[in-house]
Amino acid sequence: MKLLLTGGFPFFLTLLASAFLSCTQLEYTADSPEPITILSYNIRYDNPGDGASRWDLRKEQVVNLIRFHNSDFVGVQEALHHQLLYMDEQLSHMNRIGVGRDDGVEAGEYSAIYYNSNRFELVPGTEETIWLSETPDQIEAGWDAALPRILTSGKFRRVEDGKEFFIFNTHFDHVGDLARLESSKLILETIQRKSGDLPVVVTGDFNVTPESDPYRVITGEGSPLSDAYFRSEQPHLGPNFTFGGFTVRGNTQERRIDYIFVNDQVSVKSHAILPYFRDGRYLSDHLPVLSEIQL
Repeated sequence: MKLLLTGGFPFFLTLLASAFLSCTQLEYTADSPEPITILSYNIRYDNPGDGASRWDLRKEQVVNLIRFHNSDFVGVQEALHHQLLYMDEQLSHMNRIGVGRDDGVEAGEYSAIYYNSNRFELVPGTEETIWLSETPDQIEAGWDAALPRILTSGKFRRVEDGKEFFIFNTHFDHVGDLARLESSKLILETIQRKSGDLPVVVTGDFNVTPESDPYRVITGEGSPLSDAYFRSEQPHLGPNFTFGGFTVRGNTQERRIDYIFVNDQVSVKSHAILPYFRDGRYLSDHLPVLSEIQL
């Protein structure tokens, strides 16, 4: 626990972390693989204007959080290329897939997927990034979106038993109402096109609350997906918001807009939103969402 407790890490969060680990120590048979730990995390792009919350002052803690929870898959949003290079170096047991949204290579924000290369491998030829627009194979902003937005995905294989499944990661637009609604439809179409009967996990910053139309499209009647928050066998742990800025405070504008969605080929063992902070500031302006699943 020293990785996260250094630098005045609050005692009550020690208890929170211990409680999460305790509640996820479920019984599994000798033949049952270890659960898969999924993390969705908008790490905030490296904005020099963030002052005391700029990337250089918090990047070590972001990486420590991923290590602490033994994350098998991490869907990161807003990551710039140099931020990913730092994470690559620090998370040497993990590989990643994804491209920058501005040029399909390295420019602009990524919706990258990290995976534990000791336990999982990417099925060759399955990595894909599409743009959330009327023309998904072209680099452009769709509908009324302010910026280009992307969906990155891959089919993965568990080394232990050869089980295959899909991971998708995305970041919806923060301005366009129509773009968010149509992006939800496009993601469902893409999942149905690619995944067949395989297990599916979707991570992302969706910029919508559970009361919104895009959320209802993703989780509603006829959709293969449901919110891991409600599917968890253990009670949800942590706050009910994922976005409220860097400053730790009670705020009526805090919202749950970051999610992990799964299809019915996935069982959800636990679900948490992690309110880690240091010196009165969260490690990002979004809180990470964590879930343990079984295929």
